[in-house]
Amino acid sequence: MTLRQVVTAAMQQNPDVAIARLDEESARLAVRVAKDPFTPRLTVGSGLAYSNGFPMSIEGSAPSIVQARATAYILNRQQSYSVAQTKEDARAAGFGVSSKRDEVAYRTTSLYLDAERAGRASELARKDIESLQRVLDTVRAQVGEGRALPLQEKQAAFNLARARQIADTLESDSTAAETSLALAIGLTADDRVHPVAEERPAPRAVDDTERMVQAALDRNPEIRRLQSQIASKGLEARGEKAARYPRLDLVAQYGLFAKFNNYEDYFRTFQRNNGQIGMSIQVPLFTGSGVAAQVAQTETEIAKLRIQLTRTRNQLSADLQTAVREQHKAELAADVARLDLEVAREQLSVNLAQMQEGRLPLRQVEESRIAENAKWIAFYDAQYALEKARWNLLRLSGDLLPAIQSLP
Repeated sequence: MTLRQVVTAAMQQNPDVAIARLDEESARLAVRVAKDPFTPRLTVGSGLAYSNGFPMSIEGSAPSIVQARATAYILNRQQSYSVAQTKEDARAAGFGVSSKRDEVAYRTTSLYLDAERAGRASELARKDIESLQRVLDTVRAQVGEGRALPLQEKQAAFNLARARQIADTLESDSTAAETSLALAIGLTADDRVHPVAEERPAPRAVDDTERMVQAALDRNPEIRRLQSQIASKGLEARGEKAARYPRLDLVAQYGLFAKFNNYEDYFRTFQRNNGQIGMSIQVPLFTGSGVAAQVAQTETEIAKLRIQLTRTRNQLSADLQTAVREQHKAELAADVARLDLEVAREQLSVNLAQMQEGRLPLRQVEESRIAENAKWIAFYDAQYALEKARWNLLRLSGDLLPAIQSLP
């Protein structure tokens, strides 16, 4: 898979992203739950019973064949603030999904780069084994002809064994990285995702640090989530204060009475169909100290969230400045590794020419080839470090996903 394919799959199948989406859906459903009391509820049932003597009530209603009740909030400031709070919580859950998507995208990108690097290093290690095998064969022949010491043969055998050990370790690292990458995109531990050998454009470098920091602070999903939580807690505090406000509820009921409940014996008139509709008005006169304590507790939580918001903003600003410096250091290291590789390649070319002229033995040429492979590994490491530094900077600035989606 390519890097773009891997990140796209992770956005669709990663378990962490899926859980965040479910939390967001749960928050949206909570809004419907909070709104429900403002919708009239109709309950139909029966209170049918036989009366001996005075007809008493059953659960607050006279005995009836059919009874129906309807209730709904008309004016309830406390519940209205609860609805507004759940809406803000749903908004915060949306920011949580965005934050989780950015986190998973960067983690998947890092795993992809690790798997890609491990695969290339393993390939170069196998080339080292081939070169060292040729060196060992040459030294053995020289020992047999008496032109080299047995110690040199042992040294060559040791170098070959060490190269095989390194190659085996790198192969194991490559397998582990590809398995981790499979888990990141929602596959099983038995699966492996192999990076495609591709020439992808390098992530863009960020130069205007001040503008980038300000833009990141304005749109960072974690900061916006904390801001939304502060707004939600503010609505919660207002809802707790609204417990002192009057309430107005819709009340309606109907009852079909039976004739065998002795109503006509105790009441002057009897009517089988009975109903009423009206409003229930409740005015709190004394709410106790619990409301004030709840408000104070909520305001304490708001103060805590404000501290977290300030800390998050400062940390993000510091992380961005650090990431810019790390990008610059990675660029310098990549230039040094590139120049070092060019020197090693030129030296190998010179040695090959001298070998063809008969002025240099094969062993020294193979040793130059091994040195070139080491420089290639250092060059790849520097390139991966630079690419990872730039992806990290894009993650912090909020541009990671758009940048990956623009890849071919």
